[in-house]
Amino acid sequence: MPSSLRTLLKGQSRFMSQYYEVIGISGDGDALAEVRANEGIKTHVVEMTRTITPIKDLKATYQLYKIFKAERPEIVHTHTPKAGTLGMLAAKLAGVPYRLHTIAGLPLLEVSGKKRMLLDAVEKFTYRCATHILPNSLGLENIILENNYTNAKKLTVIGNGSSNGINTKHYDASTVTEAQKSALRKDLGISENDLVFIFIGRIVKDKGINELVHAFDNLSTKNTNCKLLLVGPRETHLDPLLPETEAIIAKNNAILAVGVQKDIRPYVTISHVLTFPSYREGFPNVVLQCSCMELPCIVSNINGCNEVIEHQLNGLIIPVKDQNTLEDAMQFMIDHPVERKAMIPHTRSRILERYEQEYVWNELLNFYQNLD
Repeated sequence: MPSSLRTLLKGQSRFMSQYYEVIGISGDGDALAEVRANEGIKTHVVEMTRTITPIKDLKATYQLYKIFKAERPEIVHTHTPKAGTLGMLAAKLAGVPYRLHTIAGLPLLEVSGKKRMLLDAVEKFTYRCATHILPNSLGLENIILENNYTNAKKLTVIGNGSSNGINTKHYDASTVTEAQKSALRKDLGISENDLVFIFIGRIVKDKGINELVHAFDNLSTKNTNCKLLLVGPRETHLDPLLPETEAIIAKNNAILAVGVQKDIRPYVTISHVLTFPSYREGFPNVVLQCSCMELPCIVSNINGCNEVIEHQLNGLIIPVKDQNTLEDAMQFMIDHPVERKAMIPHTRSRILERYEQEYVWNELLNFYQNLD
C-alpha cells in the first residue's frame, strides 16, 4: 500500500537519497504522489493485495521482475508480508545482489491449521529468497528463530529496533497549542476532569479491541469521568470485531470512535494514557509516538511493546488477551494519579535515548554500506 511508503517510512527515502538513488514501489494512490513530492524520489506502481490471490500475485511478481531487470538495483529492500514475498522472489530471479526484507510483525502467529502451515511455508520461502532478514525488534528475532524460519546468520536488528525510528521534533506535546486542545475537547465533549484513554491503530480484533472495549465498558459504569478515544481505520473485511463489541461502541457515549486522523498529535495531547492491548507487533510505532508525547502506556506483553515499556516505570505491561487485567490496569491509572504522573518523566526521555529517527537511519545506512 502506498501509505506504507508515505507513513511507515516517512523521511527515510529522502535521507538515503543523499547516498543512493532511491526508487519507491507500491500500489497506486494519492499517498504515492505524496511520496514523490515529500521524499523527492522516483516511483513505480505495482498493485499488490494483502490476501492470498495467486493470479494477481504472479502478475505483480512479473512486474517487479521487469522493473528490477530494467533498473538493475544494488539493493532491494522490502517491507510488509506480501511485498516481501513477491519482492524477494522477483529480486532473486532478476539477480539483485542484496535482497533485504524487514519483518515488522508476523500476522501468521494468530492463524492455525492448514492456513498456518501454508503461511509458514511462504514465510520460509521469502527468507530463502532474501540475503538478509531485518526483524524490527529483538523479540521478533527470537520468534523467527524459535519457528525455524531461517538461521541466525541471516538476521540483524537495526539499532535498538524499529523500522524507521521516530521524529522526536514532530511527536512533541509542545507542538499542539492550548487553544487547539481546548477546541478538540469541546468538539468531542470531553471535560477537563475526564481521564482519557486513547487507542491508535487499526480497529480490528488482532489489536485487542474486543478486550479493550469490553474492559472500558465495565470501567465506565464505575467511573463516570473517563473517556476512550479510538483513533484509526476499520478493516471489517479482513479482521472484524465481535458484533457485541460493535454494539458497545455504538451505545456507550464515553467511547469516541473518530476514525482515521492524518495528524494524531492533538488527540494524544488531550489524552492521559495509551491503551494498546495488541496480540502481536513487530515494533509498535504508536507506542513510540505516544511515549514521545509523554503518555504512560498500557501495553500487552509482546515483543516490541515490552522493549519500549518497562513495567511501572513508563507504563504497565499486561498479559495478552486478558480483559480483566486490562481493566485492572486502567482502573489503576484512574485510582493512582500520583503513580501515573510519576511515569511521565520516563516516557519521552527513553525514546530520545534509543529511537531517535536519524539514529535509526544512520544505523541502517551503515548496514547498507557494509553489506557483503
